[in-house]
Amino acid sequence: MRKLAVWLTGLLTFEQAAQVLEKASQVGMSDSTAWRQAQDVGTQAQAVEATQRAAAMAMPAREQIVPGEVPSDTRLAAALDGGMVHIRHEGWKELKVGGVGEIELQTRRDPVTGDRVEWAHSVRHTYVAHLGGPEIFGQQVWAEAYARGWHRAADTAVLGDGAKWIWNLAKEHFYTSAQIVDWYHALQHLWLAANLLYGEGTPAAKNWLKAQETLLFEGHADRLADILTTEAKSHRRVATDLREHANYFRENVRRMQYLEHRENQYPIGSGVAESGCKQFRTRFVGSGMRWSRTGAEHMLPIRAAIMSRRFDAFWKALQPAH
Repeated sequence: MRKLAVWLTGLLTFEQAAQVLEKASQVGMSDSTAWRQAQDVGTQAQAVEATQRAAAMAMPAREQIVPGEVPSDTRLAAALDGGMVHIRHEGWKELKVGGVGEIELQTRRDPVTGDRVEWAHSVRHTYVAHLGGPEIFGQQVWAEAYARGWHRAADTAVLGDGAKWIWNLAKEHFYTSAQIVDWYHALQHLWLAANLLYGEGTPAAKNWLKAQETLLFEGHADRLADILTTEAKSHRRVATDLREHANYFRENVRRMQYLEHRENQYPIGSGVAESGCKQFRTRFVGSGMRWSRTGAEHMLPIRAAIMSRRFDAFWKALQPAH
């Protein structure tokens, strides 16, 4: 009954969880009791996570050969992102979310050429989340990646939206992996630049965007940076914003080799992390929701276990040995 109650609190508000439990099992439970159950389990889960982080950080580096370890032909991708949740007495704070999945190829129709081509995408995702700075979060993601066999994988990639903290973590924990800026975030910067130059939603902006999109896909982010820097000189009113977009492309040239990434069969979209953020927000952001920091922190591992479809294993790991 306790397990069911905690599982429900990871899906629904505490009041809704208590109502469902009563309807399903004919056992009454107040929303405050449901909250206490989740908090107790969350405290245990945090301790388990800390142990797992420490163990993963103590493991040999990825490139180090471990006697008896069998390499895998699995290809893995990690995607990192951030979303906002409201914490009482603190305001809106960033929730960092990481997802790890297997890279698989899917046959689909190219929207431009109409040809049937193989596109890489990520499947069978598992998630971690942290309310706080990047250091602990980086260890969390690495522990999850290690548990998924990252150190034995045939090939790996890390995707993100271009935030510097993401690439700092990639450099620290995933330094042998390909680094890729999410295509849709890069395209959004290009779209914003087009609106600055020609006006939001105008035909001229759309035509400019379409022309530059080809350059972006072909891996010419450096040329886009030069174009925007030149345009800034004659558009003084929006010059600062244009230079910011130019710097974004200039700093991520190597991570924006989309045609090359496609040929190497890497996914170029970090939808797994964005989807993860949305799924966490479904539980943490709602009308009138205000979380205490500890309350949110204790709920995160429960929600992550449900999203990763491994709540049973999560529950088993928390139980004392008999």
